[in-house]
This record gives sequence, C-alpha cells and structure tokens, in this order.
Amino acid sequence: MNALVDVSFFPRAAKPLTSYRKFWAARFGVAKFLPMSREEMNQLGWDSCDIILVTGDAYVDHPSFGMAVIGRMLEAQGFRVGIIAQPDWQSAEPFKALGKPNLFWGVTAGNMDSMINRYTADRKIRSDDAYTPGDVGGKRPDRAAIVYSQRCREAFKDVPIVLGGIEGSLRRIAHYDYWSDKVRRSIVVDAKCDLLLYGNAERALVEIAHRLAAREPVEKITDVRGTAFVRRSDDESRTGWFEIDSTSVDEPGRVESQVNPYLTTSEQAAGQGGSCAKEDGNKNAIKTIANSDYSTGAKGQLGLNNEANPVIHPLTFVPNPSLSTGLGKLKVPPRDRSVIRLPSYEQVKSDPVLYAHANRVLHLETNPGNARALVQAHGAGATARDVWITPPPIPLTTAEMDFVFDLPYARSPHPSYADAQGSHDGSTKIPAWEMIRFSINIMRGCFGGCTFCSITEHEGRIIQSRSEDSVIREIEDVRDKVKGFTGTISDLGGPTANMYRLGCKSPEIEAACRKPSCVYPGICQNLSTSHDPLIQIYRRGRALKGIKKILIGSGVRYDLAVQSPEYVKELVQHHVGGYLKIAPEHTEAGPLTKMMKPGIGTYDKFKTLFDKFTLEAGKKQFLIPYFIAAHPGTSDEDMMNLALWLKKNGFRADQVQTFYPSPMATATAMYHTGRNPLRKITHDSETVDIVRGEKRRRLHKAFLRYHDANNWPLLREALKAMGRADLIGNGKHHLIPTFQPLLDGSYASARHKNATATGGTALASKVQPGRLLTQHTGLPPRDTGSGRLGGNAARKAR
Repeated sequence: MNALVDVSFFPRAAKPLTSYRKFWAARFGVAKFLPMSREEMNQLGWDSCDIILVTGDAYVDHPSFGMAVIGRMLEAQGFRVGIIAQPDWQSAEPFKALGKPNLFWGVTAGNMDSMINRYTADRKIRSDDAYTPGDVGGKRPDRAAIVYSQRCREAFKDVPIVLGGIEGSLRRIAHYDYWSDKVRRSIVVDAKCDLLLYGNAERALVEIAHRLAAREPVEKITDVRGTAFVRRSDDESRTGWFEIDSTSVDEPGRVESQVNPYLTTSEQAAGQGGSCAKEDGNKNAIKTIANSDYSTGAKGQLGLNNEANPVIHPLTFVPNPSLSTGLGKLKVPPRDRSVIRLPSYEQVKSDPVLYAHANRVLHLETNPGNARALVQAHGAGATARDVWITPPPIPLTTAEMDFVFDLPYARSPHPSYADAQGSHDGSTKIPAWEMIRFSINIMRGCFGGCTFCSITEHEGRIIQSRSEDSVIREIEDVRDKVKGFTGTISDLGGPTANMYRLGCKSPEIEAACRKPSCVYPGICQNLSTSHDPLIQIYRRGRALKGIKKILIGSGVRYDLAVQSPEYVKELVQHHVGGYLKIAPEHTEAGPLTKMMKPGIGTYDKFKTLFDKFTLEAGKKQFLIPYFIAAHPGTSDEDMMNLALWLKKNGFRADQVQTFYPSPMATATAMYHTGRNPLRKITHDSETVDIVRGEKRRRLHKAFLRYHDANNWPLLREALKAMGRADLIGNGKHHLIPTFQPLLDGSYASARHKNATATGGTALASKVQPGRLLTQHTGLPPRDTGSGRLGGNAARKAR
C-alpha cells in the first residue's frame, strides 16, 4: 500500500538504478554464489570476469555484507562478478586467481576499518576477527585497502582500480590516524586508486560500471557524485570551476578592527561602549543614556523632544554596483560548479587549528542538497596534485532500497567455508554472520550526529527506508530458507532502530539544512517523529505464521522514542528479550555536549516508560545502558560522578567501551587538535580536555568498573588527589572500600577472549542473589562458581 512512498522528500534528480540497459553478459543468468575460483567460473560458463571484487572479509552472501550487496547489484546490471575474499597479500599471485578483470577491480577492506578490526582502543592486537571463519585473527593486513590496491596494480597494471568501503570512505581527505598518531594523506593518494567511492555506493558504482563498459576512460569519469580522485594542475577537466577558499566558508578567526595605537585604554573601551572599571560598567551605561540627546528636550522631559536632532542622521544603504545584478542581488557561483579548497595536507599536518577547521568544513558540506565539491592539495612542485571530492551521492528512493534488498542473496557464507558436513558452525563459524543470520535491515542513515560515530560520515543524515512489503518478504525468506531458523528474528533495525521513515517535514528545509544533527541540542521542530509506520511493521511482522518473536537488537534512540509512548509500549511489551540496549554514553554535561547527546534526564524519562510498560506486561526486563570512557571533554570529576551514578542505580559494567578515535569523526578531530569543531575554529577558540596517556585512560576505565577490586588502588590514589577521600569507605554511600582483598591475577572478560587482562579479580567476589549485574555487552550475568560472570552460560540463558 505504501511501497513507493519515501520517508524523505529530498529531490532525487538521479538516474534510477533499474533504468540502465543491462550489459550483454546478463544472458548467463544469476549465480547461486558469486564465483571465488576458476572452477566455479567454468560451471557458470564464464571465460572471464567483467569485475573482480577484493575484500578483507569472508564472502557471506547476505545484504548486511557490503561486498554481497555490491556484487549482486552489479550482477543485476548484467556484469559477471567474481570475488577474491581475504587473499594472501604477500604477493600478487592470489590476485590472479580469477584472471584479468575486463572492466575494473573493486577493492574494500571489508565491513570494518582494518585498523579498528585489528587493534583495540589501547592499540593492542586482537587475536580474533568476527568476519573470518573460525574467528581467526590476522587474515587481512593493516590498512588493507592500500595493500590490496597495490597488489591489484601489480597483478594487472592497466586495469582501473575502484576503491570503496568504510575504510576508504573515512579516509577520503587528509586525516588523523590514531594508530600512528599522525596526520596521513588521503587514501586516494596512498592507494593510487583511479576512483574512490564513499558512502553507500550503489548509485555511483552502477554508473561507473556502465561507463567503463562503454569504453569511457576512467580518468575522464570526474562528474559522478560520491567519488574522489586525483587531479593534476594541468588537467583540462578542472576548467570552468569556481574555486572558493574554505576560510571564506567558515573563517578560522574573528576579523578584528584595527585599533588606534594612540588611544588610551579608557578611550578604546569607551569607543566600544564599555568601561575599564568593572564597577562602573552599569553606571557608565546609565550615565551615557542620561547625557544623550534623547535625555532632555524643550520640556526637559525624557523622550518628549519632538524636535529633530541635527546630530542624528539616518543611514542610507546603497548596493555596490560591482557586486550586484540588475535586481540588486549578489552574484553567487552555481553550487554545482563550485569547489571549496581546504587547507593542504601539509598545512593540516603541521597546524592543528587548520586541521580542525578542515574537519568542520567537511562536515558542513555533507548534505546532498547543498554540498559543494571539495579539493585538497597534496605535495608541492612537480609532485603536486589535488584530491577532488565530489558532493555526496543522492540517497536511494524507497523503490531503489527495495530493489537492493530484494536481490537473490543466498543468505549464507560461501560453500568453500563449510566443514565436511556442509555446516558453517563450530570451527568454521563466522561470528559476524552468526550475529546477523536472522536479522533484517529496514533502513540506512542516521541524523543523530554523534561526534564519536562515523555512520553519518558514511551513510549520511537522510534516512533511506525500505517499504513495509519488502521487509515482510525478507522475514518470510528468513523463515522459509535460512537453515537453523527457530522462529525468532534477532533484529529488525539498522544504524538506529527507531529512525525508520523519520525525516524532515519540508523538502526545502531538508535540502538547505547544514546542521550536523536533527536531535541535538533538542529535536528539530521540522523533524517528523511519528513512529506509526514502525509500530505497523512490528505488528505485521510478528503476526506472520511461524514467527514466534521479533527482537530489536539495534540501539534505540530514546530521546526520539519518548516522543511516542505508544512505540515504547509496543517495543517493551513485545520486542524485548529481557534486556534492551540503549546508549546514554554519559551522565555529565561536559562530555555530553562534545558527544552531541541528550542529558541523562531524557534517559530517566525513557526508563520511567520502560518500567511502566514492563510492569503492565508482567515481565522482568532491564535496560542495559552503554557508557564511554575517556571521550574528549571528559574530566576526571565527570567520570567520578558517572561512577557514583552507576553505583546509585546498581549497575556494574563488565565490558567497558573506551573512546576509539576513528578517522574523520568530529570527536577524533577534538582528540587530535584539542579544539571543538562544533563551533567556529579560531586560534583562541574553545579548547577541549583530552584524555591522553595510558594512566589517565586506565583511570577513566577504572571509574566505569568501580566494583572491580583490581581498580581500587588506582581509584583511591585518584580520589585522594581530587580531594574526594570522603568517597573511600565501607559504607553504602562510599564508592570504594578501604580494604583490599587478595587478587589471583586471573581476570578475564566474560565474552571476549582477546580482552586485555587487568591483573586479577577478587577471590571473594561472588554474584549476590537478587542483585542486578549488567554487562556492557548486554548479556545477562550468571554465577559460574568462580566469582566471575559466565559468558557461555549467559548466552545459553537467552
């Protein structure tokens, strides 16, 4: 009934994905799995591949895996697509396994950034990889997108390389790299790719594939939205563009008037309407009014002067003829031919203020409706080149979203990963697939704008939703086709569970808006917050035959949820499996303003509704709040107050999330520069408290795990230094006790085998019956008899 109605009325002046004439190879039909070997190609009757995709993930033919979506989309356009998954990067030979691609290489590091996948927030190497069979780590190189691109070039030098995925998307300009602690060049330069596609790239990739198939040179493809590429100074395609200096878009400093050096301090203050004396400020202001020409008239009364004052002359504004048209309006270069020049790589590398400024301008130019192209110089002299970034891609319509998700996915890993019994369990299990095996993605994008998150930079702020009928069809497919399905859909969500079909009420405002968030500092009055379509899809989904339960595993934006108590009731009474994860992230205003998250009072409102509807349903259900330690803008006192809040509310976080500076995020710019890009950047603008150094980061983590005896010595030392020794004692109102139990040095995470050991746990620590313990992972706690929470038992209990 509503299949073609978009959540957003954003003007989509783009060629539909389904309007292209299919490539001649469509005659080969649809493959059950895209081939990963010559033998599979022979079975399909192929002599070569038109496009070969190289990925750092195992190949899982599921719409939650980017390579599967891109591969099936290109297949639907008629191209023969092969996949090389997790190749040995030590030489170019594994990249020749499928032969030479006829059109181009498609390269990605995978669903995750390879550095985040490989290293913890403390820069320690992980021993596991959820996107690899058997959860084995080390199957992809560091900076995989760069390494794969180099090997593809070695394998077949003359084949174009198109780089994509989140690793390329978040490194499209010069960016701070947390792991090397320095600013790196754009990945376009380092990978030496021909084109980089950022964001969800179906629209751009389909256009590029057809243009390359029509024998158009890749270096001539410079007009596709959502792409980045290198241009030399003598490139003819750069003519006809209006170049705008980024400092005119967002000046990195105030324009100060010239001060007359011969004026005294008092005269300067008087010229600005002020006074040097603090106590004279108000008196002088009153005196100025009293002595003004308005004070006394012919009758000696204030304001009763009817005679014109000859000293006062009205201002007359005359338009500058050199800057105006016949209509008197300023000539503005057309946005589609305007390019903003950011400070060069060399400048942002050496000047943190310019880095923060460039980051701010980048985020101001992310709305597809008004964003302009960006350019950033790399190098100088003979090696100089510009990295050009075209405006963001036009969001997909609802019909196009349905087309993407209705493609013939096998919804399982490639058969080559199966064990002798054809199963993908046990030693061949791919944890990332297991997690989304029975889940449904209903939308893309997020307008939350959280500064520590990269979803907005990758998928955009405009919500792209599927139709209700498309979602129901996928639920039925999972029920009927996916092996091991027992009747429970593990998730019906997306980047945010309850942003389905939410969007701006006005197309004009949506296309012109430059705000980084639609819900901070408060919910925009132009944002539609109706959850009715989501409630309808929940009800229709759980009414299907064979569906016992639909859980919501994606995070819920609770400040939006409280706008619809009916939605909260529907969620709590039908779609919570005992625990619901939400993310207040902190309780204190300091870090929350740097995160662009609502105050803890909004969490309290949601919890009130959650408890009310839980009680009405006669269930025992609990909220699992997520918190971040060591986020920019967080003081030691902020973490202490958060720990007190946790203890007051009976929370004990087992897994602690420490701030992880991902490339291009606003919070990462804060971490690197110590400035706040949410406001205009100047050399004397607001500074941000940055949590650096192992000891201070450990302290902030320790506050979140205040209940762990291993952390008590560190916390005692810190509390004494902070003048809060009153929080050390053996009473209920104290944060930590005065005594120190013996430690056995055997603490391990309840879930992740690769967690960093913290030096042991209390021997006498036992789970107290009836007391609520919570884990950051959202898993219910269980007493294993060893004084630690049992992760396996908890998983089985669910």
